Amino acid sequence: MTSHLQNYSLYFTGTGSGGNLAPGSSAACFEVNRQPVLLIDCGPGTLNAFAHRYENTLPPAIFITHGHLDHIADLEILTVRAKLAGVAPIPLYVPVSLIPVLHHRLATYPGTMAEGDHDFWQSFQLRPVSDRFLCAGLQFSTHATRHHAPGSSFALQLPGIFFYTGDTRPVPELLHHHSEPTEVIFHDCGLIANPSHTGVDDLEREYRSDLRQRMVLYHYADATAADTIRQQGYRVADPGEAFVLKS
Repeated sequence: MTSHLQNYSLYFTGTGSGGNLAPGSSAACFEVNRQPVLLIDCGPGTLNAFAHRYENTLPPAIFITHGHLDHIADLEILTVRAKLAGVAPIPLYVPVSLIPVLHHRLATYPGTMAEGDHDFWQSFQLRPVSDRFLCAGLQFSTHATRHHAPGSSFALQLPGIFFYTGDTRPVPELLHHHSEPTEVIFHDCGLIANPSHTGVDDLEREYRSDLRQRMVLYHYADATAADTIRQQGYRVADPGEAFVLKS
């Protein structure tokens, strides 16, 4: 593929926080020419939203930011759908430190299907990730973020195109030094900060104004919270919204 001929976008299947999934669990899909290339996370409801957008297809590849169930629970459904559809194993890009968590939470339950002879990993091609990986001819970068334990959550970056923080406290040490000026920054943000997530008041304290102007916020509690954040001058992602990125 010749990169300058491609149109890139990021489509949000959901934007909600783990405490309230009314806006759908936070997940997004990187698109090329409106076609799905890489799904970021796969929590409750993600697969149905994905199927609605892409005419009942399955994700061609998935990246997992961290192991909380509001970001991985639909993988259990996907392993069954992939088996029934007879598709080739789906590339599943997982930071190395998350593989034991993913295996423990989703792959140790015996007898994934009633018919037997199928387990969780048979539907996926596990692609362990360190600091970067190739997908569809594009090189993505990953960065450890600040969410619960060290090394337990990761941001995803397509250099020059977008930076998706995943669940995190503010990470100025990453965005000030690694984000490029042409990137849209998709940032975890709710109304009120807590030890694992960014609050709207954190943004002005932690980030330069030029970074804040490039941000689109997600992982909020509900539509009322989203409207309140907008009133403070920030862009906020809605479930079902697609953002055009630099091509």
